[in-house]
Amino acid sequence: MKTYAIIGDSKGIGAALREQLLDAGHHVIGVSRTGGQRDAGKSTESYQPLVFDAVAHPCDLSGFANQLDGLVYCPGSITLKPLRGLKRDQLMTDLEVNYLGAVQTLQANFKILKASANASVVLFSSVAVRKGMSFHASIAGAKGAVEGLTRSLAAEWAPTIRVNAIAPSLTDTPLASALLGTEDKRKASADRHPLKRVASAAEVASLAAWLLSDSSASVSGVVHALDGGLSSIQ
Repeated sequence: MKTYAIIGDSKGIGAALREQLLDAGHHVIGVSRTGGQRDAGKSTESYQPLVFDAVAHPCDLSGFANQLDGLVYCPGSITLKPLRGLKRDQLMTDLEVNYLGAVQTLQANFKILKASANASVVLFSSVAVRKGMSFHASIAGAKGAVEGLTRSLAAEWAPTIRVNAIAPSLTDTPLASALLGTEDKRKASADRHPLKRVASAAEVASLAAWLLSDSSASVSGVVHALDGGLSSIQ
């Protein structure tokens, strides 16, 4: 059994990952603003939900674990506006949620990650960094910073801590509900992808679970596209 922390585990990809790790027999510390909750009828013995705002108050988990075998930072945002209409506070919010919150959380938990024999960090980018998309300047900028952080820390923290990122396209999560809320919107989004489908939260979580596991022990410093082929094929 390993101990993993998921920042932002109350819904979406974080919640799906939490369930996969718990079902595999691991101990999970779930951090969210509202507190996560397991599905009815499932054991909560290995689940430790914490209420903590990782952006405003970076969560130091040293009081809850002697070591972490992995940490996943899930908080994200979707700000779609033309550049001429972007305000500084909107740009700063995207940076704080996606990049600065990750930086501060990793700083706070470096020692307990290093205490593990082979710790793994998973961050989240976006297909919009690799593929130019209208109205994505704010989020693409913030997620571009995440990709830079991924590669820099992979070098700095090797060989004891691996650092990778996942760059999904629009995924079926509560965060994307306004963009996937009707069948017409869902079909339009699916049709933009070569594979003609929208990924589920469970699919993205499965990739994160693999990156946490010993099966990916030789993988670090990589941004993994999970975008239905959108960034790489026509």
